[in-house]
Amino acid sequence: MPDSTESTTGRAVVHVAVGVISNAAGEVLVSLRPNHVDQGGRWEFPGGKVEPGEDARQALAREIAEEVGLRIESAHPLIRLRHEYPTRSVLLDVWRVGAYHGEAHGREGQRLAWRAPQTLDPADFPAANPPIITAARLPPLYLITPEPAPGHDGFLARLECLLDAGIRLVQLRAKSLGAAEFRGLAREAIAVCRTRGAQILLNADPELSLSLDADGVHLSGERLARLSARPLPAGKWVAASCHDRHQIERAGRVGVDFIVVSPVRPTHSHPGMPPLGWGGVRELLDTAVIPAYALGGLGPTDLESAWEAGAQGVAAIRALWEAAGDLAPIRATAEPG
Repeated sequence: MPDSTESTTGRAVVHVAVGVISNAAGEVLVSLRPNHVDQGGRWEFPGGKVEPGEDARQALAREIAEEVGLRIESAHPLIRLRHEYPTRSVLLDVWRVGAYHGEAHGREGQRLAWRAPQTLDPADFPAANPPIITAARLPPLYLITPEPAPGHDGFLARLECLLDAGIRLVQLRAKSLGAAEFRGLAREAIAVCRTRGAQILLNADPELSLSLDADGVHLSGERLARLSARPLPAGKWVAASCHDRHQIERAGRVGVDFIVVSPVRPTHSHPGMPPLGWGGVRELLDTAVIPAYALGGLGPTDLESAWEAGAQGVAAIRALWEAAGDLAPIRATAEPG
């Protein structure tokens, strides 16, 4: 996203560095805005304005130390978005803080709280914050299953192995199966994910996802094009595959929670489609206000590049499903933080 100092409305853009800080229990730190300030009485993620001569990372470290008394040891980009309030334009540079020192306390007299991301109500936060809350709830890795071989025992056993290694978000994609066989496999995969605290989206008709009580639906580009409104209620994930800016804009209008942009590199699943490269991913996500995963020839070792390009993380099929016996890289990167 360009660091323009002027918004499309002609107003100066206030550049803000924001931290999503997690504790050992997976809760995130939020603070209550004083009643007398703009958006007063609402919860927010700690942070503040980027001052002249600072970059976002430097501003984040300074603001977090000044506001809540923590010294950041490591952090990586999470999501970057613009928002137009009635009286001002903001550019939110949001970082996930992975390690820090100190005990959080309101150094400016503000109330602090540690909350599980799933319990955060967007209505309690400033209008620009819902995508940040969504990003905070999502892990850095999104597993997409390959086409299952005949018989599902090996498929389900492999899924269990990857869940035990730390995968927490799964897309069941099985285009080769008939309706009845897909439904049966989906039931079993949902049960496996439930027992291990993972969430599973079906790459299928949204109604099927609802009837099986999956955690959500993943829309293909074709399904996305046919929709004019969000197909599932709040509390269920709606994701979509996007290959260009038009599809990303449509996903925003439909109310999609997160997207997958692809292909970053040449892949068997997208033959003939020119790869985006990291520059193309960055360009596509410049104006996106939805968390995004990068897909296409990627794996856990590409997370740093994905974050720098503005993505939430990496979606992968083969690099995760066919990982060698040592699953340590997955364990090290599967959880937020």
